[in-house]
Amino acid sequence: MRAGNMLTRGDGAAGRPARRVRALLVSSVLIGASGWSLAAPAMKWETAASEGGSFSTSGLQSVRYGVTGKWVKQTRSGAVVCSNASFGRDPAVGTVKRCEVYRASASRATPTAAPVVAIAATPAPTAAIAPDAATRNAARLAMQASFGNTEALTAEIKAKGAARWIASQMQLASSRYSSGGNATVHQNTSATSYCDLPARAGPNCWRDNFSSIPLVWDFYRNATTRQDQLRQRVAFALQQIVVVSGTDVDGTYGLRNYQNTLLDNAFGNYRQLLKKVALSPVMGDYLNNVNNDKAAPNENFARELLQLFSVGTCLLNADGSLRGGACAPTYDNDTVRAYAHALTGWTYPAGGATAWGCWPRGTNCRFHNGDMVAVEARHDTAARQLLSGTSLRAGLTAPAALEVVLDSLMAHPNTAPFIGKQLIQHLVSSNPSPAYVSRVSTAFTAGKYSTFGTGQRGDLAATVAAVLLDPEARSTTVAANGGKLRDPVLMFTSVLRGLNGQSDGDALSWWWGEELREHVFRPPTVFGFYSPDYPVPGTTLVGPSFGVHNTGSALQRLNFLTYLLEWGGSTPVTSVPNATGTKIDLSRFTADATDAGKLVDRLSLIATGQPLPTATRTEIVKAVSWWTTRTDKANWQANRVKTAAYLVFATPNFQVER
Repeated sequence: MRAGNMLTRGDGAAGRPARRVRALLVSSVLIGASGWSLAAPAMKWETAASEGGSFSTSGLQSVRYGVTGKWVKQTRSGAVVCSNASFGRDPAVGTVKRCEVYRASASRATPTAAPVVAIAATPAPTAAIAPDAATRNAARLAMQASFGNTEALTAEIKAKGAARWIASQMQLASSRYSSGGNATVHQNTSATSYCDLPARAGPNCWRDNFSSIPLVWDFYRNATTRQDQLRQRVAFALQQIVVVSGTDVDGTYGLRNYQNTLLDNAFGNYRQLLKKVALSPVMGDYLNNVNNDKAAPNENFARELLQLFSVGTCLLNADGSLRGGACAPTYDNDTVRAYAHALTGWTYPAGGATAWGCWPRGTNCRFHNGDMVAVEARHDTAARQLLSGTSLRAGLTAPAALEVVLDSLMAHPNTAPFIGKQLIQHLVSSNPSPAYVSRVSTAFTAGKYSTFGTGQRGDLAATVAAVLLDPEARSTTVAANGGKLRDPVLMFTSVLRGLNGQSDGDALSWWWGEELREHVFRPPTVFGFYSPDYPVPGTTLVGPSFGVHNTGSALQRLNFLTYLLEWGGSTPVTSVPNATGTKIDLSRFTADATDAGKLVDRLSLIATGQPLPTATRTEIVKAVSWWTTRTDKANWQANRVKTAAYLVFATPNFQVER
């Protein structure tokens, strides 16, 4: 798969100053043409208008509305009104706000051309030495089953072997989500709103108690530094299948409970996961199934349960192909209504309170600790016909009806290929072969793969093992259509882990997460950040991650590297608990800086699992070799490492994981 061109037209290459070498070499590495450049400007937020005013942007630009620490951030074009209505909400009630635009600093001068400097010849770099097949395979599994390869992880997988490493990962205790406020947000019996209470007042009340931002902190800490990488990675895949979003659900503690449920069930059974999802008060809020009444059931959750969480919309063969070669509907609207009636009669768990009591009468107040509980007076007890030839007999209670619903979905032949293929797409390849999908479907249905699994249909340990140990995942020869564009999230974490870094997530939420359209826990719809069937333009392939990829985001990927390597990342922010900032540590690579070829090959193995193509490697080695005691006597080794890291992680060979 091709990542596409990532640069914009610039001026000629002759006579560039040393500080632009990395940008120049990206042009030759990515598109093999002279006369193209990426000079990342100094970017900062600049005031554009006060509240009530207006301003205009030139093309799509990032804008934000609010005051320090409280912002609504959007991408806008053309005329923009600086008001609550324009941005959808008031981020700082009772405070005068402003609008800012994120753009190049006008005060920073454009670098001018410097004369060509004659540089003494340096020792020729060593020729590329390809790592053995076991090392390449270990590095490839590290990329598929973690949030990014590291030298230590490659060595661990190589020593244990793929199957034993996967088994050991499944036994590790889970790193949890723990940050943010508690359930008191839904136990406020004062007529004063929660964040206006004297004990709660402060600039970070909404962030800490109602938003998903504290989860982002935990997510990136876990992803970049914790040992239970496979569980975290599978839970990340599951959160993009059984989607809830912090854009629509308030209550940090409830969102935290939901994500911990995905961690708990990452290697359990998919039926149990669906049951927890169906009973989650967070999902109940998100898709309107909480307090759903038999008299007029809301169909939202029932529809997405069928369409996105289990069987999909078209009848499938076991290999994921369309049955009969065309889309035959899996269900119709009568089926959706049958499921909606079957799923009525659930309310929040006990524990919530308000100053005005609970509504509707006979239900519990909003509360997100625990599973929803049945309210039989609101539950439909009529006989219904469900999928898989399953009949829901009359008179069943809400819990009994839920069990029949789950049985009908797990028995359906679509569920195994529909869920199995998405797990392949998230972990290994956007375009798996039908045979690959079929083998994973078999493991899902049998509940067993080699020594993995319990033998019960829907076993996720068996399914995940089948995904990662399949010949298409483990072969060192990747099919022409194999691989996938790294999600922005996986690009962030892979660079950080590969370069011995860490992050508390603060810079990867409203800043880089928004810039690259994958702000964790805030997908725009129940379909997530992108569709699993998103087409790659100009090809017959699908590329889910290309759904959030365009010319602008391609450039922002390079700017992210500039942010880490040139700007030094982010320092800790005092308002973030246990802040670490977002930084990398290149010191471990300095020892190899004297040999540009060796340095580039070492970074290439981390980033891509194999040496770079000869032409690409040659150009990068040339750029790295430019740094000598003649060009920068004090820092030439550090600059070699920065240059090598920038160019290796900028290549399509890294951006498109294979």
